[in-house]
Amino acid sequence: MTDHIQFSPEKDALILLDQRILPGREEYFPCTNTQETIYALQTMVVRGAPAIGVTAAYGCYLASREVASASDWKAALEKLLVELEEARPTAVNLRWAVKLMRDAWKASPGLSLPELSAKWLAMAKDIHAQDIEINTAMGRFGADLIDDGDTVMTHCNAGALATAGYGTALGVIRGAWEQGKKISVIANETRPFLQGARLTAYELAKDGIPVKVACDNACALLMQRGMVQKVVVGADRIAANGDAANKIGTFGVAILAKHFGVPFYVAAPASTFDLACPSGADIPIEDRTPREVTHIGEHQITPQGVGVFNYAFDATPSELIAGIVTERGVIRAPYVENIARIIGGK
Repeated sequence: MTDHIQFSPEKDALILLDQRILPGREEYFPCTNTQETIYALQTMVVRGAPAIGVTAAYGCYLASREVASASDWKAALEKLLVELEEARPTAVNLRWAVKLMRDAWKASPGLSLPELSAKWLAMAKDIHAQDIEINTAMGRFGADLIDDGDTVMTHCNAGALATAGYGTALGVIRGAWEQGKKISVIANETRPFLQGARLTAYELAKDGIPVKVACDNACALLMQRGMVQKVVVGADRIAANGDAANKIGTFGVAILAKHFGVPFYVAAPASTFDLACPSGADIPIEDRTPREVTHIGEHQITPQGVGVFNYAFDATPSELIAGIVTERGVIRAPYVENIARIIGGK
């Protein structure tokens, strides 16, 4: 699955599969400017750290097209880049992609606006293609962690839809499946946005990989009964010490996995590591609109006027993580030293 993020030269637009309405309908959302890109990011038309990064890269190009008539296009463009990189706080890939574009601009300050636009579009296409290659490599490394006959639990959606294609956590699962291993998957529903029930199950069912959806609070029972052999999740940001932020509820799954002796793995590309962030305590946690909790579709399920918590992520401490699967191999403890060496090149 790679057609959920497309660039249309004819429309000069980024075309995104609208993940808010899956699996019921497959409709596409066009982004032609910065505000449409930010809207797509903030409302979860597109989500998942690598996919956010790819979208942001194209968003920089769209921003450059938007300022063509500005009297001071450089100042106008920088303003749009700041708005874009602040669209969502937790996924580090967004800022990573904008920084790549900004750094390329700073390295060639004499470029005209049309030249910069062309450069950025080529870079965005490269980031798009490279992400698929990275995920495929991750899948090969991670597949070796999965045994024939395993049932793998995952939380949220870290599949093709969360990336440019193939997936991180689901890339590991796909890699094992392509090796001929007879595996099955438990997709935690992932309240409140139901990414597991709606998106992970959708992807795996399309691929013919056996999957069952479990409500989030069934995790302990399933592990207690020996129905889970591995847990593999994605990440939106990984700190320098190996603490990993992922969709809310992941921390609880990791605690349960530790209690029941189930190996818990994180799969994420090098771009998801934030070596300037010392630990999970330093990762900003997005607090989203209460409506995602108070409503299912248009139906309100909580009493009027009652407040809710809607933190979108939590950070799993590295001591609960058996290994971090990257395109450079599997990183294991001691995480500070090994992350610095493998990701930071130290």
